Amino acid sequence: MDRHPNKEINAALEYAASQGWIIIKSKRGHCWGMIRCPYGRGGCQKSVWSTPKNPENHAKAITRFVESCPHQIGQDDNHEVK
Repeated sequence: MDRHPNKEINAALEYAASQGWIIIKSKRGHCWGMIRCPYGRGGCQKSVWSTPKNPENHAKAITRFVESCPHQIGQDDNHEVK
């Protein structure tokens, strides 16, 4: 995995990867990359910025986004992953 230059954001990306999320590095622009939910089509995705105004808040937002994904197995007993 490519490392993000900010340690807090990099830690959030490592957490996302540990949960099975796919990390896609951008080739240019203000967007460093993207994380994608691994649970099928129509899954969640979020941009990861290169230089956010507040890196700590951006890292927390990435972690919250991963934790709140409705496609995760075991999050809802009635939910089926397609």
